[in-house]
Amino acid sequence: MIKAFVDAFRVPNLKARILFTLLVIVIVRLGAVVTLPGVDTNVLDSWVSAMQEKSQDSNGVTAVLALMNVFSGGGLQNAALFALGIMPYISASIMMQLLTAAVPALSKLSREDGGRQKINLYTRYATIVLCLFQGYMLAQSLINPEANPFLRDMAQGSTQELVPNSGFGFVITSVLILTGGTMFLLWLGDQLTERGLGNGVSIIITVNIIFALPAALYQVYQTYVAGATSPTEPILLLVILVFLLVVIAAVIAITQGQRRIAISYAKQMRGGKMYQGQQSFLPLKVNYAGVMPIIFAQAILMFPSQIIGFLFPNNETAQSIALALGGASVWFYILTGLMIFFFSYFWVAMMFQPAQIADDLKKNGGYIPGVRPGKPTAEFLDRTMSRLTMAGAIFLTVVAVIPPLLSRWLGVPPLAAQFFGGTGLLIMVGVILDTLRQMETHLLERNYGGFLKKGRIRGRSGAVGPGGEAASSRQIAILLVVAAILVIGGIVAYITKNGL
Repeated sequence: MIKAFVDAFRVPNLKARILFTLLVIVIVRLGAVVTLPGVDTNVLDSWVSAMQEKSQDSNGVTAVLALMNVFSGGGLQNAALFALGIMPYISASIMMQLLTAAVPALSKLSREDGGRQKINLYTRYATIVLCLFQGYMLAQSLINPEANPFLRDMAQGSTQELVPNSGFGFVITSVLILTGGTMFLLWLGDQLTERGLGNGVSIIITVNIIFALPAALYQVYQTYVAGATSPTEPILLLVILVFLLVVIAAVIAITQGQRRIAISYAKQMRGGKMYQGQQSFLPLKVNYAGVMPIIFAQAILMFPSQIIGFLFPNNETAQSIALALGGASVWFYILTGLMIFFFSYFWVAMMFQPAQIADDLKKNGGYIPGVRPGKPTAEFLDRTMSRLTMAGAIFLTVVAVIPPLLSRWLGVPPLAAQFFGGTGLLIMVGVILDTLRQMETHLLERNYGGFLKKGRIRGRSGAVGPGGEAASSRQIAILLVVAAILVIGGIVAYITKNGL
């Protein structure tokens, strides 16, 4: 594997892609630490530190804040230019996917020539709308933290203002900067997909998640080594690390797992020539829904608990319901499992169309051996996918509940527990597999060895193409200039803030 990484820099095209990807990552990270104009970061840092010391559990405001902060790569905590991250685009993409499957006009448009490009354009428009709304809400919450369920606990007892010179000008400026930051990230993701390695948007999300890894390792060290109260805690740490390797191996296996349905094509006469029948297969993934069921389930359970706790602060019944939905009872895990199962089947029902697949096979002269074409083929595919979805839903449920259980039962810090499962781990594993597969494709095209001695790396998708042309020297130079500007801006902001 080490030799494969060394060989990657011997291929000019692949070397340019790697350098381009690294430069985009640097820009993404710089944009997550440069603070919005008008925000006093000293006040925000003190609030976050106080909240982390006040509560180390995985429930409530701290968990919500930590989750949002991780997916923005620390941009939320820093009130940075990229505070919204790429999540508005993800939300818009999910919305458009559901609408495409549910609305016949959009479904028809997606199958037409150029239809996907129009749907992508509609997704960008929806992203701008979400950015304007979320940017306005974030700007208002920075001005009035007491009105925000995520910040009101941090603001209690504080006499300092997070935005000293608040007003209409700050709101407009912040909304425009946050919207521009998200759209710039989206443009960087497109450029990364075309001229870099892997899927650009997924790479940006993964980089933001990995950003929290050093802090998570430090918390683990402080909990089980430096702050150990018994000689068994280092042993427990070793057991937890072994468990982490087992979980990662299981996630890789399920992510790559698929049921291959054999497809045979009859002999066909085309243009006066007889074409022999071919053998192929239809891959049906075990985890067809990906991370979507976990995202939906967490969103439905997370925000109602915060809203209930905010609207009824003095009502014991309401507070107990909020705690139950926030992970303080066994009902949280039961509801999480049920919702994951529901959304797994819901997503498959919306995105997987066995009748259309069976019709396409019939039109192209393909059939499944032992199964009659047409409706019997559709029923066979539907029955097979239902069984695979059951296995995938069980897997997603186990992965989703591992982090909170580790935090409650073994005292693993929440920031470190998220790397043992949940959305973050699934995204990281899938993105890393896709990126390594694309690198391997470039190496094998030029007669270099791959990362494995036997076989090839399989990503989440059926095929990962090499993308467009590699980045030119001029494009890399432009990215270097942008990175330099962000670095200079960050240095100036730091000097101004500290009065140096």
